[in-house]
This record gives sequence, structure tokens and C-alpha cells, in this order.
Amino acid sequence: ILLLAIALTLVLALVRPLQGRAIRAAKRHGAHAVGVVRRPEPRRRLMAHAAPTFGYRIVSYARHFIGIPYSYGGSSPGTGFDCSGLVMFAYGRLGVKLPHSSYALFDMGRRIGRWSLKPGDLVFFWGEGHVGIYIGHGKFIHAPHTGERVHISTMKDYAGGFDGARRLAAATRPA
Repeated sequence: ILLLAIALTLVLALVRPLQGRAIRAAKRHGAHAVGVVRRPEPRRRLMAHAAPTFGYRIVSYARHFIGIPYSYGGSSPGTGFDCSGLVMFAYGRLGVKLPHSSYALFDMGRRIGRWSLKPGDLVFFWGEGHVGIYIGHGKFIHAPHTGERVHISTMKDYAGGFDGARRLAAATRPA
């Protein structure tokens, strides 16, 4: 009886992965697998109803400042922003106190590879002399330089000057 139970367990262990493969193959081809009972798919939450992550909240808030003029040393919408002033102001509004220096910001948080970027990560260029907030899809928001305004640029446009990225601890926690 014990050997029969072990044999039955092994057969079931082999059949279940095959059954799962049949279901996945049927889904890929839009058909039902023969002899397989199709289970209803679990309901997924729509992104519109999901609580936004801290990074998305930072990005959403920073977007309000598109069009604000660049101002060296600026750290408010009324006086204008420089690159680190924009980062400091956006994060500060959500309760994260940061220094007003791209060099000091580069020493904070955890190093992130270019291909692991998420919205809210800080991206640095030209020897840490410039910082922006990654918004996703290869783009970031920043206050570039005198004569410009806060706007969104692509990482591709700044690829030659990219020096690294950092993820701040607060940006990894859900809201």
C-alpha cells in the first residue's frame, strides 16, 4: 500500500506540471487544451485603483513645475529652480529632507544600474554636476541650465554624460 501511495504521488507530481503547460500553451494560442479544466483567471487590480508608489508621487509632484525658469541656487517655484533645488523641493514636499547639492545627493541612497531605473530615482550626469528625477520610459525631469526651464528630457539625449543613479530609501516604500 505504501508503494502504491508513493507511485500515485509521483504520477500526480508529473501530471500537474504538464497540465499547467497545457493551459499556458492554450492561452498562447487562444484555444482550450483537451481534457483540461480551465480555471478562471484571478481578477487584477487596475493601476488607476492601486496606491501609487512613493516614486510615482514624486514624479507627479515634480511635473507641476514644468515651465518654471532655471535659477542658479533656486529652490522654490517662486524664485525658480536649479537641478538640485528641484529635487530637494519635490522630495521635501513629501517629507524627505535632502541637501541642495547634486554632489551630496550622489552619495545618498543605493546605487542603481541604468537598466533598473524606476520612477523617482535620481539620475546624475557630468561628474555628478547635474541631477534629475527619473520619470520612467527613458525620460527624466530636470532644471537644465541658465536660459532654460524645468522640462522633461530623454536619457538618450544625455547618454554621453550619464554618471549613475541612486534610489533613496523613502522611494522604495509604498505610499
